[in-house]
Amino acid sequence: MELDEINKLLDEISSDRTVPRNIRVLIEQAKKDMNNTANEMPVRINSAISILDEVSNDPNIPIYTRTHIWNMVSMLEVINEKFKDAQSKGDK
Repeated sequence: MELDEINKLLDEISSDRTVPRNIRVLIEQAKKDMNNTANEMPVRINSAISILDEVSNDPNIPIYTRTHIWNMVSMLEVINEKFKDAQSKGDK
């Protein structure tokens, strides 16, 4: 599943000591929000995307980490679209 892959990438970034601590804290928050089953999937995904967008704009983030974050945001957007499509088909 794509969320498992994103979780793995988030774990890699949060354990990377070359990434500033404040960014690693936000990465952990994005992971927590994304995996919070108390909320519906679109809410979880949008929360994670919001945090990752904020992180990607930090001037202190290493370039390779920023690239990983952009990739994760793209993956989350695809998952969100798939979920919306499945929901709209279920409504009919």
